[in-house]
Amino acid sequence: MATNMQRLIGTSEDDEEEMGMDVKEEDDEEEENVGNHGDAPEMVDVHGGMGTVSGNNSFQQHQQFQASTPGGGTRTCRPLEEKERTKLRERHRRAITARILAGLRKHGNYNLRVRADINDVIAALAREAGWVVLPDGTTFPSRSQGQRPAGGTSTVVTSSASQQTTPASLKGATSGYRSPSEYNASRLKGVFMPTPTPYDLTSGSQSQSSSMMGSGEEHRDNHPLIGSSMDNVDEKQIVDMPHRLPERDFAGTSYVPVYVMLPLGVINMKCELVDPDGLLKQLRVLKSLHVDGVMVDCWWGIVEAHAPLDYNWNGYKKLFQMVRELKLKLQVVMSFHECGGNFGDDVCIPIPHWVAEIGRSNPDIFFTDREGRHNPECLSWGIDKERVLRGRTALEVYFDFMRSFRVEFDEYFEDGIISLIEVGLGPCGELRYPSFPVKHGWRYPGIGEFQCYDQYLLKSLRKAAETRGHPTWARGPDNAGTYNSQPHETGFFCDGGDYDGYYGRFFLSWYSQVLVDHGNSVLSLAKLAFEGTCIAAKLSGIHWWYKTVSHAAELTAGFYNPCNRDGYAAIMTMLKKNGASLYLACADLHTSNQHEEFPGAFLDPEGLVWQQVLNAAWDVCLPVSSENALPCLNRVGYNKILDNAKPMNDPDGKHFTSFTYLRLSPLLMERQNFLEFERFVKRMHGEAVLDLQA
Repeated sequence: MATNMQRLIGTSEDDEEEMGMDVKEEDDEEEENVGNHGDAPEMVDVHGGMGTVSGNNSFQQHQQFQASTPGGGTRTCRPLEEKERTKLRERHRRAITARILAGLRKHGNYNLRVRADINDVIAALAREAGWVVLPDGTTFPSRSQGQRPAGGTSTVVTSSASQQTTPASLKGATSGYRSPSEYNASRLKGVFMPTPTPYDLTSGSQSQSSSMMGSGEEHRDNHPLIGSSMDNVDEKQIVDMPHRLPERDFAGTSYVPVYVMLPLGVINMKCELVDPDGLLKQLRVLKSLHVDGVMVDCWWGIVEAHAPLDYNWNGYKKLFQMVRELKLKLQVVMSFHECGGNFGDDVCIPIPHWVAEIGRSNPDIFFTDREGRHNPECLSWGIDKERVLRGRTALEVYFDFMRSFRVEFDEYFEDGIISLIEVGLGPCGELRYPSFPVKHGWRYPGIGEFQCYDQYLLKSLRKAAETRGHPTWARGPDNAGTYNSQPHETGFFCDGGDYDGYYGRFFLSWYSQVLVDHGNSVLSLAKLAFEGTCIAAKLSGIHWWYKTVSHAAELTAGFYNPCNRDGYAAIMTMLKKNGASLYLACADLHTSNQHEEFPGAFLDPEGLVWQQVLNAAWDVCLPVSSENALPCLNRVGYNKILDNAKPMNDPDGKHFTSFTYLRLSPLLMERQNFLEFERFVKRMHGEAVLDLQA
């Protein structure tokens, strides 16, 4: 039993030894207390909606055990066997508590003191959920900090999943309080509290707090005095606390279908369906939530792995049949890129083996940076019309793959089960250059590098320079920095840099036009292969350095979008021409979330989404679908997605045509996360929810 418990929560031998010491010492105390006062349980006192976390010893209440004797008197001690049972109960309880604490310290990254008790755990979880816990245990929602409790200065305490914070080095420390609107826009990691003790600081990710505590709404509902005025609570004044975090009511709004992306490895390299029984159970759960369907990647590297035109669709046939029997719909991605090495990749699926063999003798079929490093993540757009793939061009390879899929699954198209085909157009399936590859050392928020140095794209650049009448311009910029440079550190991207000179404008126009031409060529073939079915192109959300004049990270990715030019209009026009919809990849990002960790990156995901969706896509009446860029498990993230999917003040009532949740996982199936997701689906569908925070 002890071995199993240790395996479950991951306690070490040191932890076990520590537990034994704690239990022995506390048992000695307990024996004395039981002999004098009877049982002495710990307790948490919640008074009038204001939770007061009691101390371990100073607030214990001892009740004297009294029992009638045959002579009619009383006796003030328990029988020996009752004392022994009490000691055993306490020893067992403390052993379990110690194991829980050890597990939280090891796996939950909670900085709990050695002799922490259940009150410390509750306080840590409350702070993680965005509540304030004062040293005396007084607990209240942090949004009330628009009014500062009297007495004592306050400090902003931020916790991070990647590092511990100490009182001496708190980032953003202040003696005042932010307004409720400022605080609600920030991550639920930062909490306000008086000067902390060393073990008041906790660390953990936003997803951990979500899975353990939800968004804290259930606890707020249990406090009837929240939202009213109070004269005095433990000598601290708290005036007119707002009742709840405001939320929009989406009841009666447009129905936005919700899909869930299946795991990357749902089909293995032999094109076999992995764990069909487990997947079926999960799909049934999704069906019970009234999810509209699922999205799955059809990997080029699996289906056409060994030889040209030799396609194996077996695993996908079984998967699609399972989805159809559950009466769900399908969004399918034509994935012509490598899986592995990017954010969120948990499996490795390379491009087809026969293509990799060609690349070994001719590495210029891949994108290449200035230093000559080749990236086998996807094929260079320079070979779109070059017959270097066993007698076929890259465009012909893409078309043959899509046509084979259309023929193989014709019945699913005819029955309307396949509702959308997303066409992979570059790395991660996105229409962009692979300008920030992690495998080449890029780290966020580096500006990235131009990827136009393979022989085929250089040939295109030379032709463009000669046509312009400036053959010397047939080169890439030599002052654009490296992958992890910042704009002001380069001569090309700095304010007034070469990006806005004659050569810079020529180069960037050519570079971005290659991107548009590639998208146009592939989508025109997809339109032909999937006639009558919606097709979509995925656009990445490169939001870092968006508030600089050059928009350097967007330029290296192929989006010619400096502050004096709309770099997305040409892309939207191309999509409109091919009857394709826009698939956006960053509907959930918050500027405040990213700014806390990278305050110097001049990022603006909201501004980017506004430009891509409202100013570019919807101006040409382009349908827009979306997915979340980061794992989303809490109400704050869901509310951000809802606000983007159904803009409040749009006079034409425009909205996303669908949303795809990234992605199905055991974490999503945990009870609290599952309930939050169910609530989100209802609101996307325009249904009323009972616990709306109005």
